[in-house]
Amino acid sequence: MGSPASILTCALLWNCHVSVLTYHNDLARTGQNLSETLLTPASVSSGKFGQLFSYPVDGQVYTQPLYMPGVVIPGKGIHNVVFAATEHDSVYAFDADNYLAAPLWHVSFINPAQGVTTASAANLGCGSIVPEIGITATPVIDPASGTLYVVSMTESGGAYQHQLHALDIGTGAEKPGSPVQIQASIPGLGDGTTTVQFQPWLYKERAGLLLLNGVVYTSWASHCDAGNYHGFIIGYNASTLQQAAVYSDTPNWWAGAFWQAGAAPAADVNGNIYVVSANGTFDANVGGPDLGESVLKLSTGNNLSAVDYFTPFNADQLSENDLDLGSSGALLLPDGAGSSSHPNLLVTGSKDGSVYLLDRDNLGHFQTGANGQIVQELASAVGPLFGIPVYFNKTVYFSAAQDQLKAFSLQNGLLSNSPVSESAVTFHAQGSVPSISANGAANGILWTIDPAAELRAFDATDLGNQLYQGKVSSWVEFSTPTIANGKVYVGTLNSLEVFGLQDHASGSVTAVVSAGAFHSGPVAPGSLVSLFGSNLSERSGVRSAPWPKILWGVSVFVNGMAAPLAYVSATQINAQIPYETTTGQATINVTAGEHVLPPIQVTVQPIAPSLFVDVQSHVIAQNEDGTANGANHPAAPGTLVTTYLTGQGALNEPIPDGYAAAQVSPKASVGAVLGGVAAGVASARMAPGLVGVLEVAVEVPMLSRGAYFLTVDIGGVASNSGLVTIGTN
Repeated sequence: MGSPASILTCALLWNCHVSVLTYHNDLARTGQNLSETLLTPASVSSGKFGQLFSYPVDGQVYTQPLYMPGVVIPGKGIHNVVFAATEHDSVYAFDADNYLAAPLWHVSFINPAQGVTTASAANLGCGSIVPEIGITATPVIDPASGTLYVVSMTESGGAYQHQLHALDIGTGAEKPGSPVQIQASIPGLGDGTTTVQFQPWLYKERAGLLLLNGVVYTSWASHCDAGNYHGFIIGYNASTLQQAAVYSDTPNWWAGAFWQAGAAPAADVNGNIYVVSANGTFDANVGGPDLGESVLKLSTGNNLSAVDYFTPFNADQLSENDLDLGSSGALLLPDGAGSSSHPNLLVTGSKDGSVYLLDRDNLGHFQTGANGQIVQELASAVGPLFGIPVYFNKTVYFSAAQDQLKAFSLQNGLLSNSPVSESAVTFHAQGSVPSISANGAANGILWTIDPAAELRAFDATDLGNQLYQGKVSSWVEFSTPTIANGKVYVGTLNSLEVFGLQDHASGSVTAVVSAGAFHSGPVAPGSLVSLFGSNLSERSGVRSAPWPKILWGVSVFVNGMAAPLAYVSATQINAQIPYETTTGQATINVTAGEHVLPPIQVTVQPIAPSLFVDVQSHVIAQNEDGTANGANHPAAPGTLVTTYLTGQGALNEPIPDGYAAAQVSPKASVGAVLGGVAAGVASARMAPGLVGVLEVAVEVPMLSRGAYFLTVDIGGVASNSGLVTIGTN
């Protein structure tokens, strides 16, 4: 993977948009998968949902499972893969759909024969994670380079070591230059000299990893608040693993850990990092550098530096009573979700049950006596909060300790003063960390793992409506479920458990979406579409052009015309709407072996452009120099950037269904808007070697460096929008 062609192939042949590559799904840490078509309130509550199978692992799974479709496993074919990491310093890659007797691959970072083991909790004198500490932080995956980044802790002869590993997602092999030892120092008086050193035995990496603009950021906390520790964030170049940034929030005193109950730091589209520090010293209000007990906004422009912060007026009291802010994490609400005065918002909370709604453009700093300078504070709104909330459809959800699940609506830039719905069940111990699945704004389900070792599902529109309750073998604190492609993945003390729909009767199609952005809505003749459902095929298969009209016994008919097929599996079919399809409501029928599945309707209109975008809403595009457009390879103003879409409508020369053809253009005119500026279109033609894909070469306007939204207009019909990165290297 890595080239625009290979990424586009992934987008065409696999459901690349239903990926969980980082903690809580995205850089905003919303915890939502909005492309789930199989799991609905009706299907989950039907009695047909439950545990499908379980994979044994060699240690506790504190990390969130990660999911990536269409991974090439050498010698084993193409698989949808779920990744799990354990406190026994192991990383596993499992088939995500079907139980296999052995993992696709498994790597271990210990070597007992050579005296290299996991770190002993007894030796460290901390009982928060027992009996061993290995991998605690959720890894992160870079799909463009096919790399999984993970941090291990080992012990050898009484010495401790943290290492950042870069693993090939197909094999588990270390990439060149991997692993690298975590070590750092900064100027400061906190250790009694003029330098503060990162001492490995003092630290564990609890918060998940952040991959941002080509840098992997690691965040560091203590073992049970022991020793003269500091909050550290240490970044490494994702390509070379050379150290790229070091920051500490308490260089002149102590503490200020970054642990966030496992939540990874958040980031906005401008490259700023948001992180919450725990109990620690604070003197920024009098000109000092220490920012314990604070919400921090870090600029990544030059190393790492705090450019804004919020510290509660009672920060000293919170620290003294171990009621720190740092037990939650920063949840970024969608840009513009707030009011005109405060459009860009952040939500966090603390162990005292207070909820803070902050303006990301002006966090508020510190004010004595009260927190009146921030957008909103809901004092004691929830129980003690251990874990980040989730966001869905203008609602923020909390699952605090000794409290019910609670939903607070967001209206006019403020959270409701009291919950708009809550669960009947109370969550004990330290509460739970929920996740959301939905199909766009519909069929929202809140999933969470009860400390009573139960997976629970609730109707996101009414938490009083519990949809499912089922046992898991054991519970790990702060664990959060991963939902993808009709499955729910749960880490336990010694296994990865997989839940899904258990109906093995003849299948059904539940959704038809454009293959460009995987969004519902109209399609056009010649559009590439994905059909989602259950039991669609007994086998999986991929075909290159020309595409067949029968694949592994599966056929798709659009108004009675056979559609070319690129890919079939049990839950997904990728096909092309025949060019001869008339506009209006079309009926799609699927035959799978001897079964004729119930029909589904789709709206066909003459033109329905759909840009191919990745999971971060970035356009899949190629720069003029042949590199894939992105943060590491921006498009220079005045050059061309080639984007790809489907649904262009009628062509000036006919193409047979399922065939690729170059030098053929749409009949309708093509335009583009990039960053709000009309952009010239140098060419628009069907992409060579690809079926149903239009490539559009857009002239990059004279804009300053940054990521800008692009839309392509064909015959007056605008496409979805996606980000294009502009700048010079």
